Amino acid sequence: MSILGLKKKQAKTFKVKVSTMDAEMEFSCEVKWKGKDLFDLVCRTIGLRETWFFGLRYTVKDTYAWLKPDKRVLDQEVPKDSPITFHFLAKFFPEKVEDELVQEITQHLFFLQVKKQILDEEIFCSPEASVLLASYAVQAKYGDYDPNFHKPGFLAQDELLPKRVLMQYQMTPDMWEEKITAWYAEHRNITRDEAEMEYLKIAQDLEMYGVSYFSITQNKRDTELLLGVDAQGLHIYSPSNKLSPNKSFPWSGIRNISYSEKEFTIKPLDKKKEVFKFYSSQLRVNKLILQLCIGNHDLFMRRRKVDSIEVQQMKAQAKEEKARKKVERQILAREKQMREEAERAKEEMEHRLFQLQDEARMANDALLRSEETADLLAEKAQIAEEEAKLLAHKAAEAEQERQRLEVTALKTKEEKRLMEQKMREAEQLAVKLVEQSERRLKEADHLKQDLNEAKDAERRAKQKLLEITKSTYPSPDRTVDMASSIRMDFKNSDMKRLSMEIERERLEYMEKSKHLQDQLKELKSEIESLKLEEFLVLLENARMSFVSKCKMQCIQLHRTHTFCTHF
Repeated sequence: MSILGLKKKQAKTFKVKVSTMDAEMEFSCEVKWKGKDLFDLVCRTIGLRETWFFGLRYTVKDTYAWLKPDKRVLDQEVPKDSPITFHFLAKFFPEKVEDELVQEITQHLFFLQVKKQILDEEIFCSPEASVLLASYAVQAKYGDYDPNFHKPGFLAQDELLPKRVLMQYQMTPDMWEEKITAWYAEHRNITRDEAEMEYLKIAQDLEMYGVSYFSITQNKRDTELLLGVDAQGLHIYSPSNKLSPNKSFPWSGIRNISYSEKEFTIKPLDKKKEVFKFYSSQLRVNKLILQLCIGNHDLFMRRRKVDSIEVQQMKAQAKEEKARKKVERQILAREKQMREEAERAKEEMEHRLFQLQDEARMANDALLRSEETADLLAEKAQIAEEEAKLLAHKAAEAEQERQRLEVTALKTKEEKRLMEQKMREAEQLAVKLVEQSERRLKEADHLKQDLNEAKDAERRAKQKLLEITKSTYPSPDRTVDMASSIRMDFKNSDMKRLSMEIERERLEYMEKSKHLQDQLKELKSEIESLKLEEFLVLLENARMSFVSKCKMQCIQLHRTHTFCTHF
């Protein structure tokens, strides 16, 4: 029994999911609830009081419908799913958003819905207006532009422009972002609700704003047209142009609207004007058209009457709320300004502190370097003092050495003069020896000549002897012995004389050479003792020249002696 009772109790409720433009909610509803009960529950939940603009829309077959407030929810053609899905949307649009939308929640819901319709291209918007609207949307979402925080690329994930506009120009996302940011930077100090209101004020001037379009025909020949229903009245469009209506019927000029099955009749207030009739093939669409016409006409008439007490209270509260928020914003702006000034002062103080710290560190480093430099200079001064003492000592030594060298130079000059005199004497002696050597060579040549003359005389003597021998006819043996005896006697006597002269000259030459060598050695030892290298080289060259000449003379004398010995 309890289980059956539980099932019976559960059957009295059903699940509903309601999607607003920025949230989703689920409710458990009673079966007996009417559309108004569910609608009021949603409005209370989101805190909405301007309920006459909104409704709960649901999808039925190939079109949509609005939940009727005076009929039970389950008795309408709602989907049979669980939970049943409804969309909480604006059903009617105001003529002037700044005058009619009072609550911020109302403005926010309209802003989100109109923004989605523009991005989905349900409302046509030019590229220029799209960029301006996008800048207000960015201001509403991100607040004031801060170049330190809003770096390039911060809008990369946001959908801000219709695809048609993006495809119309050959521009990169970065270029679009740059254009939007340029407008966005000019909206400084605009709050979120003010930015959304500016967005709606621009959007309400668009041709397709707040217009609901339906396909109709004007006559039996099925001439296709479009019927547009909005806050201003009814409009007839051609299917290819939703921006400029072919004919319009303002609410103030309509006396009556009726339909019978598929036929609609619009009766102008001026009875002289022609009644306009059109046809719609779907009964469900006809009911929707009539519903929108009645609702928009009621709001049109309501706007032209004195506001109700409820609306007056709402506007007064909204005015007070705006004034309070304005004061709060001013206080917040002052606090923000004071905070920014304090932060700037803090940053300046920190910067100044860092500068002072850097200056102190640099001064400390300079002090340390100065101390190190002072120590180094003191050390260098001590070293310089020691060097000065050493240089003074060296200067004294140098002065002594200079004086000694001056004395030595004087001695050296005297010795040099003596050496030069001895050199001249040695050169004169060498010249004399050379002259004697040349004279001896000439004497050797004379001797050679005398020897040759002796040989010739010997040969002539032999010739004469032979002639004498032949004339007296001596024996041959005797003749030979006589000739030999004469030749040997002559040869021995001449050779002895010549050898004695040569030996005597050689001995004399050797003695003179030895004496000259002793003089040269003595001169060389004196030059080495004085360490006069230039004199030594000169004397050495003179000695080598003299020795070479003496060797040549000795060789010539030896050759002469050998020649004479041979003969």
